[in-house]
Amino acid sequence: MARPPPLGELPPGYTPPAQPAAPQILVGSLKAPLWLRAYFQSLLFSLGCGIQRHCGKVLFLGLLAFGALALGLRVAIIETDLEQLWVEVGSRVSQELHYTKEKLGEEAAYTSQMLIQTPRQEGENVLTPEALGLHLQAALTASKVQVSLYGKSWDLNKICYKSGVPLIENGMIERMIEKLFPCVILTPLDCFWEGAKLQGGSAYLPGRPDIQWTNLDPEQLLEELGPFASLEGFRELLDKAQVGQAYVGRPCLHPDDLHCPPSAPNHHSRQPPNVAQELSGGCHGFSHKFMHWQEELLLGGTARGSQGQLLRAEALQSTFLLMSPRQLYEHFRGDYQTHDIGWSEEQAGTVLQAWQRRFVQLAQEALPGNASQQIHAFSSTTLDDILHAFSEVSAARVVGGYLLMLAYACVTMLRWDCARSQGAVGLAGVLLVALAVASGLGLCALLGIAFNAATTQVLPFLALGIGVDDIFLLAHAFTEAPPGTPLQERTGECLQRTGTSVTLTSVNNMVAFFMAALVPIPALRAFSLQAAIVVGCNFAAVMLVFPAVLSLDLHRRHCQRLDVLCCFSSPCSARVIQILPQELEDRTVPVGIAHLTATVQAFAHCEANSQHVVTILPPQAHLVPPPSDPLGSELFSPGGSTRDLLGQEEGTRQKAACKSLPCARWNLAHFARYHFAPLLLQSHTKAMVLVLFGALLGLSLYGATLVQDGLALTDVVPRGTKEHAFLSAQLRYFSLYEVALVTQGGFDYAHSQRALFDLHQRFSSLKAVLPPPATQAPRTWLHYYRNWLQGIQAAFDQDWASGRITRHSYRNGSEDGALAYKLLIQTGDVQEPLDFSQLTTRKLVDKEGLIPPELFYLGLTVWVSSDPLGLAASQANFYPPPPEWLHDKYDTTGENLRSAGPGDDDCGALWHHGFPGHQAERHPCGDPCGFCRHWCRVHGPRGASEYRHGAGAGQLIQCSSDDYQAPTV
Repeated sequence: MARPPPLGELPPGYTPPAQPAAPQILVGSLKAPLWLRAYFQSLLFSLGCGIQRHCGKVLFLGLLAFGALALGLRVAIIETDLEQLWVEVGSRVSQELHYTKEKLGEEAAYTSQMLIQTPRQEGENVLTPEALGLHLQAALTASKVQVSLYGKSWDLNKICYKSGVPLIENGMIERMIEKLFPCVILTPLDCFWEGAKLQGGSAYLPGRPDIQWTNLDPEQLLEELGPFASLEGFRELLDKAQVGQAYVGRPCLHPDDLHCPPSAPNHHSRQPPNVAQELSGGCHGFSHKFMHWQEELLLGGTARGSQGQLLRAEALQSTFLLMSPRQLYEHFRGDYQTHDIGWSEEQAGTVLQAWQRRFVQLAQEALPGNASQQIHAFSSTTLDDILHAFSEVSAARVVGGYLLMLAYACVTMLRWDCARSQGAVGLAGVLLVALAVASGLGLCALLGIAFNAATTQVLPFLALGIGVDDIFLLAHAFTEAPPGTPLQERTGECLQRTGTSVTLTSVNNMVAFFMAALVPIPALRAFSLQAAIVVGCNFAAVMLVFPAVLSLDLHRRHCQRLDVLCCFSSPCSARVIQILPQELEDRTVPVGIAHLTATVQAFAHCEANSQHVVTILPPQAHLVPPPSDPLGSELFSPGGSTRDLLGQEEGTRQKAACKSLPCARWNLAHFARYHFAPLLLQSHTKAMVLVLFGALLGLSLYGATLVQDGLALTDVVPRGTKEHAFLSAQLRYFSLYEVALVTQGGFDYAHSQRALFDLHQRFSSLKAVLPPPATQAPRTWLHYYRNWLQGIQAAFDQDWASGRITRHSYRNGSEDGALAYKLLIQTGDVQEPLDFSQLTTRKLVDKEGLIPPELFYLGLTVWVSSDPLGLAASQANFYPPPPEWLHDKYDTTGENLRSAGPGDDDCGALWHHGFPGHQAERHPCGDPCGFCRHWCRVHGPRGASEYRHGAGAGQLIQCSSDDYQAPTV
């Protein structure tokens, strides 16, 4: 077998084709753009020729550099915090959130675990005993969740949020109340006796069965314990909270239940309750005064009659409140249950996360698959888990996509003719793009750009499409080199012809992504920067490394090696390379009409190191009429070789055997040239394309008008997950938001009461704040505080009028009257702390509904310690925490409110606006930390002695998603 000539040797007398005019010639005759293009093409030509001369070195160094950058993926950081992803850096919202976290801490609020029940059949009414029975089944299953960690068992009663546990001096009663005090669970089941089944606390008294909320009648229990303990204060507390008979006085969903208490209204009638009537207006916890669950928090998709009565609903919601990690840590710190495990806040967070995962799992499995209702469960932990899981790179998805692209590139670039086949080039190109993408992402990681779900799930495939497109373009241009191009200049010629287009496309893509990085949303900014960097790495790989691959493939073709399996010689090596004439001077050869006849002019060249002679045959062709032989058109078709041309005298059978099969010549180029292009050139096809494009454009413009601003959580959570199903149901039936008004440093609450009340009134006038059927906005902590002062003032007035309280004694008066007496005589002056003349000259709340500024912080301290249920209902949490203060009607007048001077103890600080460290000399405005939250859900303590974090807060304002756009406040 003859060896091919070296690439560097050409026939005697060979003249290379003319190169483009030099830049200096173009300067004077052409405009600047053409000169610039010609100059850039000359640079690309030189680059290509240099790469071809050193293709091995370029390939090695390129792979080494890209591989080193790809190692940067080891330090990649994946961001899943929604706040860090979607809140603009440095914006007002970002600053306010930072301020809030700085004052309250990262985990200051309680966490919510929610259950939403919807019917499987669209529009079915859920206000039936059967539907609520299924809801009870799911909620009861979830409430019984237990997890074992650190050698301890953790159930709902240990980790749930409990509001306003009162302080009782009787140790036995205090321990019993601590065990029995219910968790805060906002559920429609609280309208019925079955709501007590969700409360897991129990207590034991001699001679009685275990006391649980399902059989607890507080009024009856106090009557039984009255002879053995002084419980007047506790009885008064329950009366103020309007506890009554608690759950045993409510109707039973299923009166036939053996445990339905005799005190239930429908126990004797055995008639199921009117569910819609019972749920109308919402439900109450064990305290009718302080625990009111609004109807819009419990029911979704409601329908009402002409008189406004509730008729039906399509969804039910129950919300379990858990302590935050910090609260759980503080609650069990120093407790005998955790003293041996090195209790920490991280362990508390681990316990909560494990419980939440188990909660969601069991709640979703609570109902059988054939039930008429379906349960959607949700917790913040499962949301974080799924966001983290979908932010991780899916190796199977990425590898599958790149394997498909490898197969596509190999199939489309393979040819039956070994000299023109580029399957190995396609494989190498796709692998090179994959390495470039990895190196670009590694560079982003080294630069500290955090990854997110868009980066890991979208960018690898986007970059693959952009990079492979340039690979195909260069490979196609390399095979279509002009006739007569020297082999040493093939790569330079390829870059000269297509490098400009590749460069402009890549640069435009990079500029577009860098411009998109101006978007202030962190997730989009990070994605844009990463996409721009990856496109830049793709461009470098395509323009520098891939030409080296093409040059090596040129060596393979010149050495007549097989494609892909380049270690083996081609079976076509004994044949002369086929000639495919397409143009003969100005004439094109129509297939089947004319045959090619060539006059051969041979240039012979003898290799110096062998005896082989290589003959170069440039054909000079002319057209002749087709012969009558029907096989002639096949024998002398453009698919014939020079050996066929020289051996026309061989037999017909032998010539027919050399004919290629039609399927062997088919490829995408053949389809586009001979089938698709002629179809597009037809008139009716052109008209149809224009009509379809116009319709698509119009539809797109109309769709653009329907795009809604904002980012719903359902757009972030992957579709098809249970979390997405929950969020979709919540958005449809319970689209309510929490609104927080945050006051900052130096705010003077005592002298700004009127402004706060006016602001609350203006918020109440907004339509979105009060969606039907609500008619009044929830009260703030300031309202609860004022109402408490008005209550004890009314008790004092009654005692004063009846003579039970006089100027010199209050011991015959009521507890509230005595407490008001102590507050009324306070002056806030260290030199003269008491003024008894104020008993009749002033009120704790004036006629305008304002609290005297000199009493504001002092009274606030007393309220925190004296009204735990009211404080918990207001959801207030103050920072710095006020001192604990126990009221005793039989102490000396004002003794436990007095002190020798400021700073000596907590009581001394009370003379200076009530809180330790709030001395007027240092902080005239009375709020050194400058933080208080209004109308927002913030955690309160598990007990009155646990006010450790945060600031004052009020209740939730409900806003509908239809009318409300979350403000920056």
